[in-house]
Amino acid sequence: MALSPQWLDELRARVTLSAVVQRTTKLQRAGREWKACCPFHNEKSPSFTVSDEKGFYHCFGCGAHGDVIRWMTDQRGLAFMDAVKELAAEAGMEVPAPDPRAAQRAEQQAGLHEVMQAAQDWFRASLDTPAGTKARDYLASRKFDAHTMERFGFGYAPNARNGVANSLKQFDRAMLIEAGLLIAVDDKEPYDRFRDRLTIPIHDPRGRVIGFAARILDADKKDAPKYINSPDTPLFDKGRTLFNLHRAGPASRKSGRMVVVEGQMDAVAMAAAGFEEAVAPMGTALTETQLGLLWRMVDAPILCFDGDNAGQRAAIRAIGRALPLLAPGKTLSIVGLPPGLDPDDLIKRQGAKAMEALLSEPASLIDTLWRFERDSAPLRTPEDKAGLKARLIAHCDAIQHSDIKSLYRRELLEKFSEFAFPPRAPREKRDWKSGFAKPAKPLLDPAVAGRLRKSADGGSRDTLAGAVIAGLLRFPDQILVHAEPLGRFAAGDGRNGPALESLIEAAELLEPGEETPICTPQGFAPPPDKSRFAFLDEGADPQGAREDLAEAVSLLVERPALDAALAAATARFETDPEAAFAEQQRLLKRKLAFEKRLGLMASRRAARAAQPEIDLSVADPGAQDETRK
Repeated sequence: MALSPQWLDELRARVTLSAVVQRTTKLQRAGREWKACCPFHNEKSPSFTVSDEKGFYHCFGCGAHGDVIRWMTDQRGLAFMDAVKELAAEAGMEVPAPDPRAAQRAEQQAGLHEVMQAAQDWFRASLDTPAGTKARDYLASRKFDAHTMERFGFGYAPNARNGVANSLKQFDRAMLIEAGLLIAVDDKEPYDRFRDRLTIPIHDPRGRVIGFAARILDADKKDAPKYINSPDTPLFDKGRTLFNLHRAGPASRKSGRMVVVEGQMDAVAMAAAGFEEAVAPMGTALTETQLGLLWRMVDAPILCFDGDNAGQRAAIRAIGRALPLLAPGKTLSIVGLPPGLDPDDLIKRQGAKAMEALLSEPASLIDTLWRFERDSAPLRTPEDKAGLKARLIAHCDAIQHSDIKSLYRRELLEKFSEFAFPPRAPREKRDWKSGFAKPAKPLLDPAVAGRLRKSADGGSRDTLAGAVIAGLLRFPDQILVHAEPLGRFAAGDGRNGPALESLIEAAELLEPGEETPICTPQGFAPPPDKSRFAFLDEGADPQGAREDLAEAVSLLVERPALDAALAAATARFETDPEAAFAEQQRLLKRKLAFEKRLGLMASRRAARAAQPEIDLSVADPGAQDETRK
């Protein structure tokens, strides 16, 4: 059975080396690595290290070295395929079935690697010929030093239709075509893809040449593309490749960051200025696979695109690709370059310190998204503002992770409310006793207050709904924040819906962004069990109270859906008793968890009420222990 290098690399990436080693060897954390006494020879002091980032173990005593597969074969004594199968089962991967064609493809790829390296050697040699003068002049104009030009392997593709075929005669033309070096059109003679261009080799993560980027040198050829890349081949897939990743990956482990720029020459310029951790996509927007490669290196890659409109569009396209993939701790940061400047321009004009200053304080993904949508179109009319809100909600809906989606929705709608409804000067009333003016509590519109009072009559509100309504009266700035879920809940709840709809309407009619509690309508009774809810406590911290109110809204919206699902499961007993029972038990567990969350709100209130009475600074240690218990 032939396993492709790509499949084995994926297997190694999915398995954590230290977790496998720790099953039989006790490891101790040592910075970003692990250490232990070597399991391959007897020693008293640790000289055996394991690096998850680098993907290998190494002993400085006996020289034992390898990856996770080598560990399974050498330390566990398994055969290679047995080791691969065991690791694949852990990683959730299927081992490819025996296929003679797979072996043929692996052999074919090995041959293509030889072709690409030979082409790179020829391009590099051509740069030093008289024909390469224009390419050398261009490199001189970019002021790249000799070290930068050497390690990035710049070359020159001569202006000849058959230069590659004549220079690489040891390879069949079919291989040259498959490697993307020649173009074959119908029955015509194949000709060179890269002609009279500066070439830059593209490498895979193992440092092997898999393709080329080529820049035009003749400024008069305005119709020709400025850059062209190799086509997709068995070695090169532009959507799965990042330029300079094989160098930037090790550098990112030292700097703790990964910088994504727009083009290959930007990455070269960054590296020449000392920013070794720069990579670039292959002339297209970042793909999901490329984002995955970046997130393996760092938690928050930095997008550093040009400061023109095209650069901003590229950044927002990358954000759009990233939103569905966001996970706890995995995000993007964005650096906005000055208008009209690319990374090389900024470094040449203002120096590397200016670039470092920008990279050290990147903007968050959510702030960039908000500013882009806010500034993308005029916002003169209510319809314009409604369009902005719709675009923000569409971005939130693209996020797959439920917690991140709800947090993005909440924060973006808060930004929208602050922007669309800026606070006005508070209404004032005269306190004739003191002679000073004091802000009055906002008053509800009489019609709204009447509907709110009517909906509250006759015991129509239950404890939780009543507490939420009272909490929104106390914190009116939270009404629009939770308008979406409350609106959905109100539409399906005939008892509490009118009161909530009245409050949402009031948020539009009252002072926008008003934080002063709304004056409770006359005849509007407080919730029946006010003591259970911390956000109704007049002495509670306002920020904490708002967080508790958000939790209460979440519970209020969740409850009817849970009750409906439980009723539906119960109704299925006659037709499918076994499945209905299992579903009912699952939902009952969820309901118990729901009730527990509801009970925790009262517990938090009690804990906060008791907290001032505890003075740990003067209590003896025994008293502190009893308090903690």
